[in-house]
Amino acid sequence: MKQQITLNVNGVEQELEVETHHTLLWILREHLKLYSVREGCGVGMCGACTVLVDGKPISTCLLFAAQVRGREIVTVEGLSDGDSDELHPIQEAYIACSGFQCSFCTPGFILTSKALLEEKPDATESEIREYLSGNLCRCGSYVKIMDSVKLAQKQILEQV
Repeated sequence: MKQQITLNVNGVEQELEVETHHTLLWILREHLKLYSVREGCGVGMCGACTVLVDGKPISTCLLFAAQVRGREIVTVEGLSDGDSDELHPIQEAYIACSGFQCSFCTPGFILTSKALLEEKPDATESEIREYLSGNLCRCGSYVKIMDSVKLAQKQILEQV
């Protein structure tokens, strides 16, 4: 069964006709071609499909697209200012610290880092680790990921 829905994705209203059983993950990848949102485990345990919904990290593999009508959805493609080539400071920090290897998990880590630093810019190292614990890196670049978050945190705190 199909239904019409309107989604706000990366600041753009999207009118879509979707099957009622399609997940937000499927809609973002197949309808909107936002390939940073990836399927890893399919059960919300790895963080590869993470996006921000109203500023909070959410596993898109667990949500039907219709469940997020009227809510603000941000993928990693939507972090930077669309009118310029500038990256978001958290993206820049991940690049500066090489907080990625294969980069399959990177978009989810970046979005989760953004949510954390907006919620608690002065988070301790243990709080950062706990907040990021829902994201898995199969390459083992956790040290570089932590360095990336700490650098972004430092830059954010210096701006305040």
